[in-house]
Amino acid sequence: VQLQASGGGLVQAGASLRLSCAASGPTFRRYTVGWFRQAPGKEREFVASALRNSGSTYYADFVKGRFTISKDNAKNAVYLQMNSLKPEDTAVYYCAGSGSLIVSSIRDARAYNYWGQGTLVTVSS
Repeated sequence: VQLQASGGGLVQAGASLRLSCAASGPTFRRYTVGWFRQAPGKEREFVASALRNSGSTYYADFVKGRFTISKDNAKNAVYLQMNSLKPEDTAVYYCAGSGSLIVSSIRDARAYNYWGQGTLVTVSS
């Protein structure tokens, strides 16, 4: 599966953005999809994921209540709605997919086989 992220941009603190990730390839519903981010000088970190089949969602503690991940199997797309953005949310955001990961690995970037190119989100104070 190929993934392409979009929707990043420059916003002020408190604003909202919606990131999109378009997927190509068959059987998209069988993939767990997630969002990770990487700020300058920092390691890539888990943001949110939607588990294949069940659609159960998982979030990093620092985005709970602000970000929402959703997966649209009919459109082969996954979205990340980001509200109440903070300057510390500034990063390149990547969408990722895996057809085989287990729940215990859902926050581990190494468990994802497919990656999009990233989209930059900049939040000014």
